[in-house]
Amino acid sequence: MLPVTAAALAVLAALLAWPIPALLGRARWPGRDPLVALVCWQAIGLAGGLSIIGALLVHGLAPWGHSLPEAWWSWIRGESAGGPVRGDHWVTLTLAAVLALQLVGVLALSWLRTARTRRRHRQLLELVVEPGGAPDTRLLEHPAPVAFCIPGARPLLVLSSGMVAELDEAELAAVVAHERAHLREHHHLYLLPFVAWEAALPVLPAAGRAHAAVRELVEMRADDVGLRELDGADPRRTLAQAIVAAAGRPGGAEVPGGALAVTGGAVHARVVRLLEPPSPLPAPARAAALLSAGLLLLLPTALLLLPAL
Repeated sequence: MLPVTAAALAVLAALLAWPIPALLGRARWPGRDPLVALVCWQAIGLAGGLSIIGALLVHGLAPWGHSLPEAWWSWIRGESAGGPVRGDHWVTLTLAAVLALQLVGVLALSWLRTARTRRRHRQLLELVVEPGGAPDTRLLEHPAPVAFCIPGARPLLVLSSGMVAELDEAELAAVVAHERAHLREHHHLYLLPFVAWEAALPVLPAAGRAHAAVRELVEMRADDVGLRELDGADPRRTLAQAIVAAAGRPGGAEVPGGALAVTGGAVHARVVRLLEPPSPLPAPARAAALLSAGLLLLLPTALLLLPAL
């Protein structure tokens, strides 16, 4: 039974490593509902990692039982294998352990490095920024228009003096609403697994594609959430003008590492989406996408555990 399970998990891992991310990356519907698309990307990443590690683990433990729990328990207790143990079993067990430790280790290391970088930049900025127009904003003396937020336990929302001078009141409010949306919805947590995935598996094309897609989607989501806070006759055009103003000036200030900036993601695609908004994703399509994401997470779990029942 376990060889069949290992083969099924390997096929699923291969599908999640290239064709499925490629299809989602080329699809047009994610721009109609970035939040649902973000859930789908998270499901792909989690299911992909579980599938590839599960396939290696199941193949390696196959001589010790007919299901993963049985084989794992027998192996842990040091019982004799029920079948011949070949070199490929030890190789796949080793690879499973190495890959699991690498993925978890890189994720933890990425989180620690990002948190340390944000803390250092926040400390440096607190020395040079001044209170902004709102209690949660700070003003940085710099001629280039720049706006960004640094997430964390003590989030920081920074506007440059160039940004304040470049934009009118409505455009500035749109930028602040966009950055507050990043902080309110903790978008940095959506990005972290894909930063780690790309660092752990740099040779995997899907890792870079997924990271780029998720970065663009969190910016689109921040645009959508920020628009809800805006008044005026045409808030979409106001936000688009603010993005163009910030992105169109050469020699802009460098955004600190770990920060989320209003000019992040694909600026052209975001501006077009704001000025020509796509129709919302229909409720049945939205439900189908979320259901697919849930089933994608359940499939490797079922393959690993159902043979034991």
